[in-house]
Amino acid sequence: MHELSLIASVVDSVIESLEAHPGARVIEVRLRVGALAAVVEDSLQFCYELATRDTPLEGSRLVMKIVQVTVHCAACGKDGELESLQSFRCPHCGELTGDVRAGREMEIEAIEIEDAEEVSAP
Repeated sequence: MHELSLIASVVDSVIESLEAHPGARVIEVRLRVGALAAVVEDSLQFCYELATRDTPLEGSRLVMKIVQVTVHCAACGKDGELESLQSFRCPHCGELTGDVRAGREMEIEAIEIEDAEEVSAP
């Protein structure tokens, strides 16, 4: 299950970014995950709960935005989203294409935090 190592890297990155905000509490971590990233969304959620135990992220939510596969077609010069992952054909002209422009990524899009000052305010 490579989802655990991927999520562990995400958690490490978020914890590292919290160094600039001592005492802050993470509310939500938003990921952009490409349809070709070869991860299972339910597995990522499960692994996130495991990886965040006893960390500043414990209790936070993981929100994923699935990025559809976008290809560039050399034949017609257009970019377009694939209709199916089983057929890498240009959605405009039908020619075969393997020039993937989006859909492989897995990146942290945003981290929602609550500052320590907000937490301790009356």
